Amino acid sequence: MGKKNDNEKTYIPWDQTRNFMIDAFAGYGVPREDAAICADVLLEAERRGIESHGCNRFKPIYIDRILNGTLLPVTKLEVLKETPTTLVMDAHDGMGMVASYHMMKKLIEKAKKYGMAGGAIRNSTHYGIAGYWTGMASDEGMIGLTGTNARPSIAPTFGVENMMGTNPLTISLPTDEEFPFCIDCATSIVQRGKIEVYAREGKPTPAGTVISQDGEALTDSAEILKDLVAGKAALAPLGGIGEELAGYKGYSYAAVVEILSAALSGGSFMKALTGVDENGNPRMYHLGHYFFVVDPDAFMGRDVFRKTAGDICRQLRASKKAPGCSRIYTAGEKEYLAWLDRKDKGIPVGRSVQKDLISVRDALGLDYHFAFED
Repeated sequence: MGKKNDNEKTYIPWDQTRNFMIDAFAGYGVPREDAAICADVLLEAERRGIESHGCNRFKPIYIDRILNGTLLPVTKLEVLKETPTTLVMDAHDGMGMVASYHMMKKLIEKAKKYGMAGGAIRNSTHYGIAGYWTGMASDEGMIGLTGTNARPSIAPTFGVENMMGTNPLTISLPTDEEFPFCIDCATSIVQRGKIEVYAREGKPTPAGTVISQDGEALTDSAEILKDLVAGKAALAPLGGIGEELAGYKGYSYAAVVEILSAALSGGSFMKALTGVDENGNPRMYHLGHYFFVVDPDAFMGRDVFRKTAGDICRQLRASKKAPGCSRIYTAGEKEYLAWLDRKDKGIPVGRSVQKDLISVRDALGLDYHFAFED
């Protein structure tokens, strides 16, 4: 089945994969309408070339957590507080992607009416690629901003203990181009999902991105994942270890996301988000997310905003290149190019993901045959 080297990938069709994911989520108790939302979020990561948050996480982050009881397939949303421009909800440990979808739909409605809106969710679970939520806003010609806390992974500057999650600080800005300006990345140098990909492909994690309890750099990806869970390793924040390369900046941005995710929702934070109890048994994650939507029509108009943002991006890309470099990119451009490359080819999946898809299919007895089985 497939190729022996996980780096050699087989492309599978978009429609088939979406239908399979919907059937699989539904097979484990997720309502079909919610299952479609979850599948779309995962596939959006693949469209953007962000494989760490796509099919790579379908089974281990979502299906396996449903099976071990740390993620409830039915999402029972509760509105805790609502004003004309704000909304706070409790996801009650349901699907974070479903809760976030309904949150953004409401905030976009509010922002269209009042110019801007903000919301927060507590007691949630992994909400997928953060850029999906800000992209919902930019698709409507509006500005989107979101962040989420997560299992402790990042050590503070001058520390070695994993205290905060990889905490993405994500923003999408509409432009007059074919794609928005979208910055969607962790506040650590490398994020856990990328290390998961390294481990699956048998690759080392770059030196200097993970620190041990003794202050040493770690590179064994599989061991790093174990050590992160055990609290024996931590990710370095953006900028790196110490102050010389301004690691305190990434540390502080991570703290901003941690505070907003927990304080706006009245939810849990840092060590309370490990997903395991004092005996090492799985428990609910209780994550928090925040979201903001701004309508440029409340300022100088969407068309003015789009053109100005587009002009800025074009001038940045047209600026003088460094020696040996042929191109300058703006945030969101490489993801758009990834979609152009993949839209007709399909989704590239390596051997480990192939095994996951077959495992879920066979467990549910679903009638699917994948190209990599030929």
